[in-house]
Amino acid sequence: MAAPIRLVRGFLTVGAWTLLSRVVGFARDVMMAAYLGTGPTAEAFLVAFSLPNMFRRFFAEGAFNMAFVPIFAKKLEGGEDARGFARDAFNGLASVLIAFSLLGTLLMPWLVWAMAAGFAGDERFGLAVLYGRISFSYILFISLVALLSGVLNAFGKFTEASLVPVLMNLMFIAAMLLGDWLGWDMGLTLAWTVPVTGIAQLAFTWHAAHRAGYAPSLAWPHITPDLRRLARIAGPAMLAGGVVQINLLVGRQVASFFEGAVAWLSYADRLYQLPLGVVGIAIGTVLLPDLSRRLRAGDETGGRDALNRAAEISLALTVPAAAALIVIAYPLISVLFERGAFEREDTVATALTLAVYGAGLPAFTLHKVLQPLFYAREDTRRPFRYAVWAMVVNAAVAVGLAPVVGFVAAALGTTVAGWTMVWQLWRGARNMGDAARLDARLLSRLPRIGASAAVMGVVLGLVAWALDGPLHAPGLRYPALALLCVVGIVTYFGAGVGLGAFRLSDLRGALRR
Repeated sequence: MAAPIRLVRGFLTVGAWTLLSRVVGFARDVMMAAYLGTGPTAEAFLVAFSLPNMFRRFFAEGAFNMAFVPIFAKKLEGGEDARGFARDAFNGLASVLIAFSLLGTLLMPWLVWAMAAGFAGDERFGLAVLYGRISFSYILFISLVALLSGVLNAFGKFTEASLVPVLMNLMFIAAMLLGDWLGWDMGLTLAWTVPVTGIAQLAFTWHAAHRAGYAPSLAWPHITPDLRRLARIAGPAMLAGGVVQINLLVGRQVASFFEGAVAWLSYADRLYQLPLGVVGIAIGTVLLPDLSRRLRAGDETGGRDALNRAAEISLALTVPAAAALIVIAYPLISVLFERGAFEREDTVATALTLAVYGAGLPAFTLHKVLQPLFYAREDTRRPFRYAVWAMVVNAAVAVGLAPVVGFVAAALGTTVAGWTMVWQLWRGARNMGDAARLDARLLSRLPRIGASAAVMGVVLGLVAWALDGPLHAPGLRYPALALLCVVGIVTYFGAGVGLGAFRLSDLRGALRR
C-alpha cells in the first residue's frame, strides 16, 4: 500500500497549496471584475495575459516538462548524473525562451490578431498590443519556474513548487490595491505586475532548488546526447501542447466577435479551474514522477494501484463539483462576481458558460490521470495524435455552432473536445498491461460516485430555489451561498457513505496520513 499512501500524501500537499492558490486567484479575479468589469480594458488585458500563459503551457508544462520529468526521475532512480541533465535542460530552455520572448514582443500585433481577430478596428486591439508587449517576457520566467518545479517534484518536494502560484496571486492583489490607492491606470498596473511576478516566482523556485542541491547556473547551452533525447521526446509533446493551445485559440477567436464574451469565458474559466487545479493538477503532478520511478523499477502492481487510486480520488471530488457548477452556476456567479462594473447581464452569460465548462470538468481531470501513463513511458506521439483529433472536434463545434448558439459555442467546443480526448487516451492505454487496468474497487465505486453526485444535485437545486431571496439580498448573499455549499457537501458525503461510494475509514485514513 506504499504507492497509494505516498500518492495521497503528495496529492494532499499539492492539492492544499493549489486550493489556496486558486482561492487567492479567485479573489484576484473578483477584484479585477469589480475594477474593470467586462469592458475593453478587461478584455484587452485578459487576452494579453493569456498569450505568455498559452506559450508557457506549450513550451514548459505541456511539452518540455512532460518529457523532462520522467527522464530526470529515472536518472535519480538509477543513480545517474541527474544534476548535469537538469543544468543542460535549464540552459537549453532558457536560450530558446530568450529569443522567443524578444520575437514575440516585436510581433505582438500579429499575435493579438491571431488570438482575437474580433478586436481589430476598436480600442481593444491597441490596448491588448500594449499590455502584451509589457507582459510577454513572463513566458521566460514562468517556463524556467516550471522546469525547476519539475526537479522539486521529482524529489517529492511538492510544497515549494505549489507555493509559487500563491505568490503570484498575492502580488496581483497587492498591485490592484496599491494602484487603486494611488490612482494608477488599472490596466497598466496589471500589465506591469505580470513580469514582476515572474521574476519573483523564479527567484523563489531557484532558491528552493538550490536548497535541494539541484539549482542550475546559467551557462552557454551544450547539446548533449541526453538533451537530444529530450528534444526527440519533447517534440511530439510540444506539438500536442500546440494543439491544445489551438483549441484555446479557437475559443478566444469565437468569443472575440461577441462583445464581453472574452471576459465571460475568462471569469467562468477561473471558477471551474478551482476544482480542476486542486484535484487534476495535483494528481498529475504527483502521479507522473511516481509512475516513472515505478516503471524503471518494474513495479507494475504498484503503478496500477497508484493509477486507480488517483482516478478514484479525482472522480470522487470532481463529479460532484461538476454537478454543483451546473446546478448552481447562476447563484455562484451572482454572489461572487456581481458588483461594481460587473452587471446582471454579465452574470447570466458567465453562469451559462460556467455550466457548460462544468460538464467537462471530470474529463479535464481524467486527462491529468491518463496522460502520465504515456509520458512515463516516454510515449509522446500518441497523445499528439489524440490531441489533433480533439482539436478538429473543438473547431467543428465552436465555429460550427457559433452562428446558432452564440459565444457559448466556444465553451461547448472545449467540453466536447475534452471528453473526446479522454476516450482516445483510455482506448490507447488498454494495451499497456496491468498498470493501465481498472481494478475491482474502482469499477464498483464509479456508479456509486455518480449516484451520490446526482442526489446532491437534486438537493442543491431545491435549496437554491428556496434561498432565492437571500441569495439576492445585500448582507445575506454570502451566508446564503455558504449555507448552500455546506448543504451540498453534507448531502454528497452522506449519500456517498450510504451508497458505498467511499468509506469513512478511507477518509479518516487519508486525513491521518
